[in-house]
Amino acid sequence: MRCHTVARLMLVLVALALAACNGSGETFQGWVEADLVFVGPDEAGRVETLSVREGDRVAAGAPLFTVDADQQKADVLSGEATLANMQQSFRRAEELLKNRTGTQKDFDAAQAALRDAEARLNWAKTRLARRNVASPAAGSIQQVYYRPGEVVAAGRPIVALLPPGNLKVRFYLPEAMLPKLSAGDPVKVSCDGCAPDLTARVSFISRASEYTPPVIYSLDERAKLVFLIEALPERPDALRVGQPLSVVIAPKETK
Repeated sequence: MRCHTVARLMLVLVALALAACNGSGETFQGWVEADLVFVGPDEAGRVETLSVREGDRVAAGAPLFTVDADQQKADVLSGEATLANMQQSFRRAEELLKNRTGTQKDFDAAQAALRDAEARLNWAKTRLARRNVASPAAGSIQQVYYRPGEVVAAGRPIVALLPPGNLKVRFYLPEAMLPKLSAGDPVKVSCDGCAPDLTARVSFISRASEYTPPVIYSLDERAKLVFLIEALPERPDALRVGQPLSVVIAPKETK
């Protein structure tokens, strides 16, 4: 944790130094991050098939993997048998009530048991269907954690998916620059080997500063205040996770 904090501090200091060297003082160093979507089974099981590889692009609803469903199939068969018995009991109770040889209480109990059996069967069928997992959104497969034949625990991801809209540019801005940037403002983005004229729009400005004492600030310490900024790239396909960037803030037009 301490090394991680030092690394982030060094990144901020480098950004401030580069900004100071720039005549306009509006170029900052940043990087690309992503909010991955982790897809895994609801229940533990053994991976049977894997339909994707790392780097594959998938559409929403495309098959990703299947997990063995022997237990779920057995539950469906059991539920179907129970439902058949409850249907027969309900018909018998209904007939007895019509003939005035049965009671309303027995009929209500048979009806409740029938509805419970129907609900349990529907739940068993849902569990069975969810053993075949499809992609929740369009995107690219970033990582595969389990292969066919391996046992995965409930809730553990088998694949990590990156929808294009989940890519973001992050950088730090000194306190003095905050009035020059607002949510929705465009920023220019550049990196080694990237396409020209890349842009992003500011989506988040942190309300909390970092790397300074939390209570009292001298004038020198105020100059060191930095705030985390996030911006959504307008061409996410042109960027990669972890890529270092230069972010240029265009001056606002004065009216």
